Amino acid sequence: MKYKALIVASLLASLIFSSAVNAQSGVQTLDRVAVIVDQGVILESEIQKLVQTVKQNAITNNQDLPSDRALRTQAIERLILTNLQMQVASRMGIQISDPQLEQTIANIAQREGLTLEQFRREIQAQGLNYEEYREQVREELITGEVRRANVRRRVYITPQEIEALMTVLNQQGEQQAEYRLGHILIGIQSGASDADVETARDRADKVIELLNNGSDFTKIAIASSSGPKALEGGDMGWLNVNAMPTLFAEVVQNKSKDELIGPIRSGAGFHILKILDTRGVEKVEVEEVNARHILVPPSIILSDQKAEQMLLEFRAQLIEGTADFAELAKEHSQDPGSALKGGVLGWNDPEIYVPEFKAALATLEKDEYSMPVRTVHGWHLIQLIDRRVDDATEKLKEDRAAQLLYNRKFTEETENWIREMRDGAYIEVIEESNI
Repeated sequence: MKYKALIVASLLASLIFSSAVNAQSGVQTLDRVAVIVDQGVILESEIQKLVQTVKQNAITNNQDLPSDRALRTQAIERLILTNLQMQVASRMGIQISDPQLEQTIANIAQREGLTLEQFRREIQAQGLNYEEYREQVREELITGEVRRANVRRRVYITPQEIEALMTVLNQQGEQQAEYRLGHILIGIQSGASDADVETARDRADKVIELLNNGSDFTKIAIASSSGPKALEGGDMGWLNVNAMPTLFAEVVQNKSKDELIGPIRSGAGFHILKILDTRGVEKVEVEEVNARHILVPPSIILSDQKAEQMLLEFRAQLIEGTADFAELAKEHSQDPGSALKGGVLGWNDPEIYVPEFKAALATLEKDEYSMPVRTVHGWHLIQLIDRRVDDATEKLKEDRAAQLLYNRKFTEETENWIREMRDGAYIEVIEESNI
């Protein structure tokens, strides 16, 4: 196809090859385009780097791995999905500035109990390049924003669904099971023929047979799964039964540790689950915070520095008593949900806020003003109105039910969106022999 040839020629011509000279042998190795992804490319060096990272993690965690070929296939698929999401981010104008990135990394360091410099040394001690780590964090932040922007509007929750789930939660009581799930997906392409579906079913049955005969779940997941957690050995982490995909929730309840489930058919293919572990949820008291804020995002006419300076001036006026927080919020805040209410956010679990906002709230005393805080949304000036410790009131149960439903649907719709994006993309894996 002429179009295909033009894309390949254009992308290959635009690539600036990097060279590395072996000091002993004098042999020169060149990077190359390994995969074409719509208007982007994946380099051989990116694939090799990801494969090496997975291998190093496997050594650290004492895990077995499948063949290098299987690892390479999974690495390519992971990079394709990331590349596609970064292209969407570029078209949408989603960016993470250096100040936002530094704030995020500082928060990560703080959670680890380290200063930023100590954290940098820790990263380097693990054999990682700090600048590459920064860009990896930036990429994760960008792809997270892309998914939220594109998937959030696909999630719709009715009051009837919330009420039904609240009834279930009340029946279950406070002790609710959580499952740590292993997941293998034998994927089926959109529009697959009956023969293709039957082939996938046979593969899934073979995987179940291997697992029942003692094969390592992690190794098979990395080698065979089309699921989003394939390179993590299929480990989906801890999930409340009400937050996991509906298809899984219907089959895992009352199952025991190490039990295998499946294959289960869905539009994406055949799913195989393993109960890696189970645990109960103890009753806990929830600390809620009531806060208000003024949000000033940078813009073409308002630089990042000027936005921060504006909030510093507001803070000084509030401390001096020459300004009123509610009036400042109504006039200047760009958060439409709270500005008309004087910036008041109401009683909430701090976990609902982005990490930087949550971290700032944790340091404030009642009525205290924060320094300007940078998040992905812009600059915030925050005042903590009060804290309280609350049991599971009806309102909290309603919020919890809504959040569980949202998490479930967001997960399901994210997988659907990614699959649709992948199916509609132009992908070509370029074999080295073709260069």
